[in-house]
Amino acid sequence: MDTRSLDVKDIESWAETLKAGDRVLLSGTVYTARDAAHKRIFAMLQEGKEPPFPLRGSVIYYAGPTPTPPGMAIGSCGPTTSARMDPYTPHLLDLGLKGMIGKGDRSPEVVEAIKQNKAVYLCAVGGAGALAAKCITSLEVIAFEDLGCESVKKLTVKDFPLIVAIDSSGGNLFEAAL
Repeated sequence: MDTRSLDVKDIESWAETLKAGDRVLLSGTVYTARDAAHKRIFAMLQEGKEPPFPLRGSVIYYAGPTPTPPGMAIGSCGPTTSARMDPYTPHLLDLGLKGMIGKGDRSPEVVEAIKQNKAVYLCAVGGAGALAAKCITSLEVIAFEDLGCESVKKLTVKDFPLIVAIDSSGGNLFEAAL
């Protein structure tokens, strides 16, 4: 199976071309956000405020990196369980979010929202946070610094290895494996 090199800035053109099981090397800007950050972003949206990063065409990585060691851009940065963000995800997809990176299956509501919005859900290898960190070239905390590792961060990734878990047609790697 071939591995495709993809740039986040072109996600609108490639998201619909991927199929569950495809392997990709992702490069570009992604944003980290976990449970606490999602709750705050959702509250901001309900209050009519702008989120801390543009949702349209964005990719969220469900991760909470460890502190940055000397000489590196980031500490260990493995994926967290994506299902914890499921209550927020359909609305974020409706607002233009185009991709998510995490681990584990998603709810039927999220799968339906992925299909409706022609988005994609990518999985990173759990337990390989040190490997993922080698693909991250820069980190900037952009919101909710008080949340520590769960703050929203803007990351630049280069050739981040991922697998398509749920494609824009609803193809689901987790169901195929059953």
